[in-house]
Amino acid sequence: MSELDPSTSTSRSELPVIILDGAVVLPYTVVTLPLTPENDAAAQYALARDRLVLLVARREQARDDDPLLLQLHRVGTVARIEQAGKLPNGNSGVIVRGMVRGIVDEILAERPYARASYTERADAFVTTTELEALARDVHATIDAVLERREVPQEIRNFVRGIEDPGHLADNTGYSPDYTFSERQELLETFDVAERLVKVRDAYRKQLMVLEVQARLRQEVQDGTARQQREFYLRQQLRAIQKELGEDDAEADELETLRERLAAAHLPEAARKEADRELARLRRMNNASPEYQMVRTYLEWVADLPWDRSTGAAIDIAHARAVLDTDHYGLEPIKARLLEYLAVRRRRQLLAAETDGPAPAREPILLFVGPPGVGKTSLGQSIARALGRGFVRVSLGGVRDEAELRGFRRTYIGSQPGRIIQELRRAGSSDPVILLDEIDKLGADYRGDPAAALLEVLDPEQNHTFTDHYLNVPFDLSKVLFIATANTVETIPPALRDRLEAIELSGYIEDEKVRIAQQHLLPKQIRSNGLRPAEVQFAEAAVRTVITSYTREAGVRGLERQLGAVLRKVTRQLADHEAAASLATLPVTVDAAYVRQALGRPRFSTEAREHIDQPGIATGMVWTPVGGDIVFVEAAAIEGGRELKLTGQLGDVMRESAEAALTYVRSRAGTLGIDPQFFDTHAVHIHVPGGAVPKDGPSAGITMATALASAATGRVVRDDLAMTGEMTLRGKVLPIGGIKEKALGAHRAGIRTIILPRRNEAELEDLPREVFDDLTFIPVDTVDQVLAAALLPHPTATIHRLFDPAAENAAAGQEAATL
Repeated sequence: MSELDPSTSTSRSELPVIILDGAVVLPYTVVTLPLTPENDAAAQYALARDRLVLLVARREQARDDDPLLLQLHRVGTVARIEQAGKLPNGNSGVIVRGMVRGIVDEILAERPYARASYTERADAFVTTTELEALARDVHATIDAVLERREVPQEIRNFVRGIEDPGHLADNTGYSPDYTFSERQELLETFDVAERLVKVRDAYRKQLMVLEVQARLRQEVQDGTARQQREFYLRQQLRAIQKELGEDDAEADELETLRERLAAAHLPEAARKEADRELARLRRMNNASPEYQMVRTYLEWVADLPWDRSTGAAIDIAHARAVLDTDHYGLEPIKARLLEYLAVRRRRQLLAAETDGPAPAREPILLFVGPPGVGKTSLGQSIARALGRGFVRVSLGGVRDEAELRGFRRTYIGSQPGRIIQELRRAGSSDPVILLDEIDKLGADYRGDPAAALLEVLDPEQNHTFTDHYLNVPFDLSKVLFIATANTVETIPPALRDRLEAIELSGYIEDEKVRIAQQHLLPKQIRSNGLRPAEVQFAEAAVRTVITSYTREAGVRGLERQLGAVLRKVTRQLADHEAAASLATLPVTVDAAYVRQALGRPRFSTEAREHIDQPGIATGMVWTPVGGDIVFVEAAAIEGGRELKLTGQLGDVMRESAEAALTYVRSRAGTLGIDPQFFDTHAVHIHVPGGAVPKDGPSAGITMATALASAATGRVVRDDLAMTGEMTLRGKVLPIGGIKEKALGAHRAGIRTIILPRRNEAELEDLPREVFDDLTFIPVDTVDQVLAAALLPHPTATIHRLFDPAAENAAAGQEAATL
């Protein structure tokens, strides 16, 4: 038995302390320790006596100004110094053997070395079946780890020979895989069974890591062996093909690719890049993943139309005929397009006379208008008039800049952007590319597609457009870019500055009738399996569909409804064929047939009978799908002084309502309103359509008119609509969207429009038939608005309307007269 028997538990008065930094010594282990000067003094003292020292670890977060007892862990190891001397680095060191755990009670001294009183804590346990099973489990787990690590057999036999459970836990717990804190935690675990559980769990974790490492190592080896085997087999296959005299298919493919690149007439920069990549491809093994990437890149380069043009000589008369055939109306738009074509033709003629290149700078046109007015089809007509290819790039919802500029070749599956892809699809370097829905571009962490379009749409830069995939400049200056949008408000300013906006407003009813007769009906008759001789669509039926079943600026919904009617005709003919009866041809579609086929009317034109009481005024609004009218309702209720606004109104519209109320109150005397009226009445303004957000200042005069009507009892004219911003002084300020608003009001049956005088010049943009059918009242002040909008009062005084006593007296007087 040693001087300290672990099976006993005794207390000693004191021992010299060796303080360990970043290390823990467990019982039953033999460790070499370097010594600091303080620890060296403690060791020398122990060597002069019984060779016993107390090994205590310093806490990781200890501070130098703390008392020494707080700097140290409370549980250490009583150890015996087996040997002292010099380490290979020349410093003093000792070899110690851990004996038993010791709990530090008190620090007795710190200089010249630390001394402490302590209490021994020997292992005390009762051998049970559970403890023996746990020890066997630990033995098995440790043995599996040592076997995985290919530890020498003698060490494994040594571990197998440890029978004492505490000895087993402490000795094997000194694994290099343990951290400082885990080793100290093991030292502070006095219960032997709990200590064995911690050792077992730690070694199970190590065993799992070793198994995963072994599996990954085996997979790598298998993959490497498979690649080497495939390489050897391919080399043997090449040798066999050569001996048999068979053609080298790969060499033929590379030669074909080289010929395609030569026939592509590449620019100098693209030629150098293609030659470099082709040389790399010849040196690569065709089993390499990069081989296919380089080959795909060269095929893209070879397929692009670097110098292939399809544009024919410009014929202005032919272009005019194409535009007239494809589109009804739109005269200002057609005139602008013909101007563009005329300028381009003259530039080509001047270049031919001077033997110089024609300036290759195309303007970028932007068609702005509501859905269904023909923006996309105009691009197709331009391409047909020029004899060019036409491609459409939908930008709605695009959020990744790489979709336009391409993905770099470092990524697996990378490819060029949409611009280069559409050019290859068009097969020419001068197609008409329609950038559809450019106002609906998105942006996120992957970049801003609108910023990528700046180079594409800038005539000064797009002749050197560089796609990320190609990585060589491509000339886009010959391309005619046309963009479409429903509104310019959401287009970034820098991008909008590069575009020439052409506005397409909505169609009037007569234009829709002509479009339906010339374009939509022939198309839908063919689409629904009918012959032109089998159906006769009356003009009255077309007008019924327009007024009662559609409400839009364009003709997309009209086309759908016409198709729905013609499907009924097709079904009628099919029923006659099934019944072996003869149908009366052609089938006449009139207004009654339309109502039978489409059901009840979905829309009704706002008529004057809808304004039969005070407090209602008709305003005009602008929407992305065209103009429309809106009713503003005002009501005065006896009660406290209050202004209530409903109808999901925005901040600007709410402020307009407050300004309108202030103005009407200030003009109460002039309007014949009781001065105390607004002090005794709450005012409620409501704009129907509460699910639709509304905002803007243009409803200012409409709200003022509705308030004045409610306060005076005078009804607003129901054939009149108005728009305009107002000030507190009663001035009427200009607003936007006059053309769309006027067309929307005309479609709704309005025949008189009040507008700011400063917007009067914009009426020239209206179609002549609409302008002639409407009466415009330009105004400068709200007083002029009220004079034109309010009808005369049917009674003599306003007091009778809001004073119940006066009203009752008047009623009694009328009854007496009767």
